[in-house]
Amino acid sequence: MSSSNGATNGTSAAAAPAEKGAAGATTPRMCANGCGKKAGTLECPKCKDLGRGPSFFCSQMCFASKYPLHVKKMHAPAPKEEYKYDFPEGTVDGFIEEKRHKGFVYTGKLRAVMPVEPVPKRTLPDHIQRPDYATEGELIASAQQRWSAVWGGRILGKAEEVGRTIAYGLRDLRNIANMDERQGRILNPEQIEAMRKVCRYGREVLDIAAAAIRPGITTLEIDAIVHEECIKRDSYPSPLGYHLFPRSVCTSINEVICHGIPDARPLEDGDIINLDVSLFHGGFHSDLNATYPVGSSVPQVNLDLIACARECLDEAIRMCKPGVPYQNLGGRIEEIAKARGFSTNKTYCGHGVNQLFHCRPNVPHYAGNRATGSMRPGQTFTIEPMICVGEQKETHWPDNWTAVTRDGKASAQFEETLLITETGVEVLTAAPGWVLPGKESEAAPGGSGDGTGAAKKKNKKKKKKTAGAAAGAATAEGEKGEGEQDAAEGDAEEA
Repeated sequence: MSSSNGATNGTSAAAAPAEKGAAGATTPRMCANGCGKKAGTLECPKCKDLGRGPSFFCSQMCFASKYPLHVKKMHAPAPKEEYKYDFPEGTVDGFIEEKRHKGFVYTGKLRAVMPVEPVPKRTLPDHIQRPDYATEGELIASAQQRWSAVWGGRILGKAEEVGRTIAYGLRDLRNIANMDERQGRILNPEQIEAMRKVCRYGREVLDIAAAAIRPGITTLEIDAIVHEECIKRDSYPSPLGYHLFPRSVCTSINEVICHGIPDARPLEDGDIINLDVSLFHGGFHSDLNATYPVGSSVPQVNLDLIACARECLDEAIRMCKPGVPYQNLGGRIEEIAKARGFSTNKTYCGHGVNQLFHCRPNVPHYAGNRATGSMRPGQTFTIEPMICVGEQKETHWPDNWTAVTRDGKASAQFEETLLITETGVEVLTAAPGWVLPGKESEAAPGGSGDGTGAAKKKNKKKKKKTAGAAAGAATAEGEKGEGEQDAAEGDAEEA
């Protein structure tokens, strides 16, 4: 408690300023606790800072006796006014029942805009080859239960892609005699050619869909474009029916980190949107995505976010070659994101892709991860960092797919399918004419493109320590303390 005139104890002190009545007469100010006594000059400092009140009390003791009630009534933050979205005619909030009965709350301004007349599941001609999950829906739907007791097969949540990857991938891995393949399947030359073909198709479809992005178009319309372009290439859109995903492409807008389901919401000038396209052709899958600005009013921070997400992917690609541990990529990605003032999601990761849509290896996008295995010629996998403006942790919409940032701030992502060759890496889903950008100056001090930066730093500091020891007794002690601390930091970085 504070006193506007210097009173510091619970005495009634001087009377508070009188209030003017309706007829100009003055009435004494009463205690804010409702005790019926006249208020003194003791005022709640918190209420004063918040601009609420007036909150004058008759005594310190009276104030303290009902302080919890006072806090609840006067200090609680004002209820956040929910953003009102003007739903287009013929659409409704897809989660109105969840909001009404389960307390679901959107984290940002994006809404699930569902047509009143549901759009049926899209179909394909019979001659198009389908992946097994498109014909074995009942078997796949039971994956969570069947693999819940298997080490590494525990699904963390219905929308947890990593859990799905392991749970689904282990079905084939049970029959693999070669233990090395558990670190990532190695393809033969014929299989690699099949991957090149489906990845080329994937790039074509993504570029066609991206050309349609504009304010006013709905993601259901983009979904129709992707579906038809897949059919033209005798390909199956991999997301359709994958663990009950209902559409042919993932469309992630603004605060959606990944796995957004196309709906009837028209894109708005100032949005950003990620299109995640995957095709199945000739027995193999491709997987790629990119984030695009919508219109000309995108905030600069979101444009910077898009550029950072692409830079993170490019620098991770630069590291890829035989022998590089998969866990090294995450450190470089997080280093760049942090240097730009952003964060990287730690739940979702890159993955192996071949005859299986998602399989090993897992490729996390953050430092200190525990991914196993090293890159080998013939392996195909994705890198797909999800970079966030604010908090990297996600929550999910009731559809059990759409992952959104908890703080409602934007997220951006880029993805390519890669092949490790004898001499380096080939980007199978690269755009025509694309080349890896020239290496710029390090994004942050101590950066390393090959994962050896920590070791070099440690050796440099050891030399510094030795030189300091030769300079004299007093200097040696000082250098020794600094050197030991630096060496410890170097060891921590290597770990």
